[in-house]
Amino acid sequence: MVPEIALYLATEITPIWQATEAWLERTGIAPPYWAFGWPGSQALARLILDDPTVVRGKRVLDFAAGGGLAAIAAAQAGAASVDAAEIDPIALAACRLNAALNDVAIGTDPGDVLAMPARWDVIIAGDVCYEAPMAARVMAWLRAAAAGGAIVLLADPGRAYVPKAGLVEMRRFIVPTTRELEDRDAREVTIFQVVAV
Repeated sequence: MVPEIALYLATEITPIWQATEAWLERTGIAPPYWAFGWPGSQALARLILDDPTVVRGKRVLDFAAGGGLAAIAAAQAGAASVDAAEIDPIALAACRLNAALNDVAIGTDPGDVLAMPARWDVIIAGDVCYEAPMAARVMAWLRAAAAGGAIVLLADPGRAYVPKAGLVEMRRFIVPTTRELEDRDAREVTIFQVVAV
């Protein structure tokens, strides 16, 4: 969906997932969610590249950045600065590799963003409402950031824990997916602007 951006990705999910599950038992490392272009990130990247004014000249945070797809799109679209936030250090390494592959600069050490007030002009978050506790915590922080003046964009491919209130629909995309990651061949992704409630 975003041919303008090159990424290092897993080509087949099963071997890497099985290898990681075995390693996970020994080391406690999370599965490699960063190794795939998830529907929410693809939709955000497409939105940003189609309308660079969303981020141009602004400080941008890609929250739960995965491999950095949306962050890279923001950098390509002329953001003043871009940070990628991830709890998985391997994902942050993937962000750095993917940024270098696309000849853009993104920061990968913004700290524990949920423990601090937002300091960005634009916050983008793709596909973060898949677990109830995480969705509640993240949405509270995103709403606080919106109340503080940040533009907050949430891309959701129909996950179970997306809130019903405080979201203004901006655009929809049909994003091709693989059956190894999803239960269908395409997901409809809605990009919302988060507003304070």
